[in-house]
Amino acid sequence: MNKLLVIVALAMVLVMPVVLAVDVGSGVGISVTTQRFAPKVWMCDNRVTMDDNTENSQNVLSLSERKHNYAFEGESIHWTVLVMDKNKIEEVTEVVGTIGSSQGAGNDVEVECIRRGCIAPRGKTVPNGDILASCNARIDQYNLTTCDSNTMSYYDCTLTVETPISMHGEYFITVEAKDLSGLSGIMAENEYWFLNPTIALTVDGSLSFEDVMPGTSSYSNTLLVGNDAEAGSGVILDMFISGTDFYDPSSSGARCSADAASGGIPTNKLALKEFRYFVTNGAYVSGTATFDTDAEGYTDIPYSTEISGAERIMRWRNGPRGAAPSSDVIDQDWNNGNALSPGSEMALTFRLNMPEPCVGDFSEGQIYFWGEAI
Repeated sequence: MNKLLVIVALAMVLVMPVVLAVDVGSGVGISVTTQRFAPKVWMCDNRVTMDDNTENSQNVLSLSERKHNYAFEGESIHWTVLVMDKNKIEEVTEVVGTIGSSQGAGNDVEVECIRRGCIAPRGKTVPNGDILASCNARIDQYNLTTCDSNTMSYYDCTLTVETPISMHGEYFITVEAKDLSGLSGIMAENEYWFLNPTIALTVDGSLSFEDVMPGTSSYSNTLLVGNDAEAGSGVILDMFISGTDFYDPSSSGARCSADAASGGIPTNKLALKEFRYFVTNGAYVSGTATFDTDAEGYTDIPYSTEISGAERIMRWRNGPRGAAPSSDVIDQDWNNGNALSPGSEMALTFRLNMPEPCVGDFSEGQIYFWGEAI
């Protein structure tokens, strides 16, 4: 009996837990997700519009005179934007200029922008890496003042208008930044442009001088020269005029004016210098607004078969002949007196001072009217 009790006691001792240290611990896992930050885009103050070298008759690249929302092939819009991605700037895969029929992200990509880092745009001085105040960079009510190269960069974007085949009509235009996760952001300032509107002139009337006595002056019926630009485009046309000499197409033994070009010897042409014109456009009249008017208010016509050699129909007195107006007269003379809005017309009357002696019927030659979008 005693022997049995001892065995049971030993068994109880064997199943007791064994303590190896004085403390104990346990771990628990955690889950952390980083917000996928959609890129932010802010437009800064380096936004300019530029002409090309082929269409501008004054060969001036700035489009500062463009006061309406239309643009033509070769013209361009340039923006400097500040882009931010709090995940890191390298997350931004592309910053692009886009166009589309509605505003917002996801429109057609037309041009890739150039990354500049935190270097201030050319011509801008920003002390100590501060962000340009014109960017107005903010998240909610928090103003961003320092350009952090880990999360921010300036970008230069230039979108040039393509041919009417690919760009014609009204579009929203903006700059969009896209990141690796497919998120994107655009600058708040969507622009709205009419690209490559059709422009045209109308000429109502004809020039006819019948039975003009040599040595006298004759006056034409009044012509109406109008702006027939595409409906809805709002294109304002700056108006020009030029011409050529006139000839008798038949073998009639014509002989007329003597001028320097013919060495002062009468020849078989009627020189353009014998024609002059009088123009009215609203409150503007050629006799009071232009160069080279005679006592009757009539103006001479320059020689040219191209707009580059033509002169403005209403030529202001402020500044050199044929030159663009100074800034203080643009509104007064250029965009009013010599400009036509869609559907409007100038009234021109021509005078012929027929030389004496003169014989012949002179019908070969041209007087040209030109319109350039401003």
